[in-house]
Amino acid sequence: MVMSLVDPLADAMTTLKNAEMVGKVECTIKPASKVIGNVLKVMKDHGYIEEFEFIDDNRAGIYRVKLSGKINSCGVIRPRFSVKRTEFEKWEKRFLPAKNFGIIIVSTTQGVMSQQEALERNIGGVLLAYVY
Repeated sequence: MVMSLVDPLADAMTTLKNAEMVGKVECTIKPASKVIGNVLKVMKDHGYIEEFEFIDDNRAGIYRVKLSGKINSCGVIRPRFSVKRTEFEKWEKRFLPAKNFGIIIVSTTQGVMSQQEALERNIGGVLLAYVY
């Protein structure tokens, strides 16, 4: 499989979505990065994936991800818009199919989290990805 490597996060989300569509139980994401790891952690916390592990291959690394079959769609948000805490609802309407259905993953000054956590903490951030 030829990968673009222009946007590793986009490649990772596409890999997850494609593996989920064909009903796979597990998939591998490479190259690994901290951002991808943080996004996978948020997805795990919200139940979209079962677990993931980092495998050191003496290059960039690989993530092995166990899928739970709960992803309908996922993708990156390009360009990465900066969002105030008051604007999350507008972006939820654009990227998620219904209210309280799915999450938008946001990079904030306090780490990578879902838009719900960012709202609870009363902070804004930069939009990274969506999952539902």
